[in-house]
Amino acid sequence: MEKLVTFAIPCYNSAAYMDKCVQSIIDACAPEQDFEIIIVDDGSQKDDTPAKADAWQAKCPGIVRAVHQANGGHGAAVLAGLAAAQGMYYKVVDSDDWVDRDAVQTLLADVRSLVAKGEIVDLFISNYVYEHVEDNTQKSVGYRSVLPEGRVFTWDEMGKFRIDQNLLMHSLLYRTEVLRDGGVPLPSHTFYVDNIFAYVPLPRCKKLFYRDVDLYRYFIGRQDQSVNEKVMVSRYRQQLRITKIMFEAIHLYDEVPSQPLRAYMLSYLTMMMAISSLFGHMSEEPESDQLVDELWCDLKAFDERMYNHARHNFLGVGTNLPGKVGKRLTAALYRTARKIFKFN
Repeated sequence: MEKLVTFAIPCYNSAAYMDKCVQSIIDACAPEQDFEIIIVDDGSQKDDTPAKADAWQAKCPGIVRAVHQANGGHGAAVLAGLAAAQGMYYKVVDSDDWVDRDAVQTLLADVRSLVAKGEIVDLFISNYVYEHVEDNTQKSVGYRSVLPEGRVFTWDEMGKFRIDQNLLMHSLLYRTEVLRDGGVPLPSHTFYVDNIFAYVPLPRCKKLFYRDVDLYRYFIGRQDQSVNEKVMVSRYRQQLRITKIMFEAIHLYDEVPSQPLRAYMLSYLTMMMAISSLFGHMSEEPESDQLVDELWCDLKAFDERMYNHARHNFLGVGTNLPGKVGKRLTAALYRTARKIFKFN
């Protein structure tokens, strides 16, 4: 049977929590058979993730497939799932996250209805929810204030996003061929590739559809999680690498004709440059400040208009304050913003 949606689950030593993720998708989509789940075992060796993936495939033939590969990191696992996908649409669900049953059913009803009418949408958008384990609270990130709801639209019809309202991997369901046509430059053995996934393919999406439902549940709180502050500081070089790949992928002023989309992507890039600056300056490595400066120089050399927008924005200024006092102030502002917006 032709598959409508492929859910890819990158797994690396995920045995402790991957079952919840897989089961949430099955509970949301069954008894329909027009979906598939691809569990990508990314070279797991410390637990029984490979065996669990094979067990799910045996338990749900025709629905679940297990893909085993040498360890390549999150990006390599996302690309492996994309290469194996048979679905018309492709969604990534990280193995420690899960999906909401009612929300998935609502969005899939929209997908099925539009496909049946011959209306090919390039990108479906839904909300996601931060699930904070440390205090058992939730924060929903939705787009009802900026996107038309319940109908097909284009980028030119959207409004202005707030700083805490970006489109992340969690909120996106791409048409598979949109991702394959032109590719997605996800490097191996690098964290934070979801930013590339949620940025580079956007100009290829011409028709969009938004449903105001809290579909994706994003787990926050493990001490070893990639978005933990100490972890992000220790991996600031990877953040710099991701950001450079993003800005070198597209000359926004020359290659994005839609002004609202260009404005959104400039805002997202500015945020990524600010994050790179923030964690680079928070690092105690002696060369970190120089590497941050080099990133800004690379952006200026690539596209001076993009550089001017990002560097002279309040985020660009605020995350590059001079001296030790400036660094301490920047770190304090970041932690205050994290408490207010609860983004990790």
